[in-house]
Amino acid sequence: MRRPILALAAILALTLVPGAAPAVEGTPEPPETEWSFDGFFGTFDRGAVQRGFQVYQEVCAACHALSLVAYRDLQAIGFTEDQVKAIAEAATVTDGPNEQGEMFERPGRPSDRFKAPFPNDQAARAANNGALPPDLSLMAKARPGGPDYIHALLIGYEEPPPGFQLQEGMNYNIYFPGHQIAMPPPLSEGQVAYEDGTQATVPQMAHDVATFLMWAAEPKLEARKSTGVSAIIFLVALTLLLYASKRKIWAGVH
Repeated sequence: MRRPILALAAILALTLVPGAAPAVEGTPEPPETEWSFDGFFGTFDRGAVQRGFQVYQEVCAACHALSLVAYRDLQAIGFTEDQVKAIAEAATVTDGPNEQGEMFERPGRPSDRFKAPFPNDQAARAANNGALPPDLSLMAKARPGGPDYIHALLIGYEEPPPGFQLQEGMNYNIYFPGHQIAMPPPLSEGQVAYEDGTQATVPQMAHDVATFLMWAAEPKLEARKSTGVSAIIFLVALTLLLYASKRKIWAGVH
């Protein structure tokens, strides 16, 4: 039940940001982007997912939580056990109470979920001029267009056209409903130094982090597709077997 509830919360968080205008005519559809996980046999590009994690960790995590993902889940996208342990230990987690009834801080563990950037929604709003940065755990499933929308939003910042009344503290984005969004442009050229040497352009980082968020929202996508393929192969084989059996059984009947 928790994931559907958070999906609804993510949608509401984006649509109820203070000062954000409702959807209006003239907002273009996000352009369709090629994704490795599209199609019946699609799978996640491990390199892109890992780069997307790096963008999330170095850019997005300052404001956006990823509360449904545990550090140990990162092993599914190619990180080793030692790498996951190091990533988790870099976070300081509040735990407790201890024997004295007090809360305490400790290094993160692989079993911990990603540490939220703020202790509560009030603190998040206070740090963002009243806007509440949404949890990104299910964002790729919560918004129409999914990863296409995330990618488009991240590359859609422009100067407002002449005559457009941009409210104070807002930013113009061609793909955001109403074109006014509280989040300033989060990406800039060369902002992240990719460990695999990939050039960190804005479109590249947007593509990678959208891939990562799609994995975060649907980590069992590959297993689901594999099960579907196996089921179809089984049904085809069963159909052929039943047809052959029918032909043999009724061969002598005119």
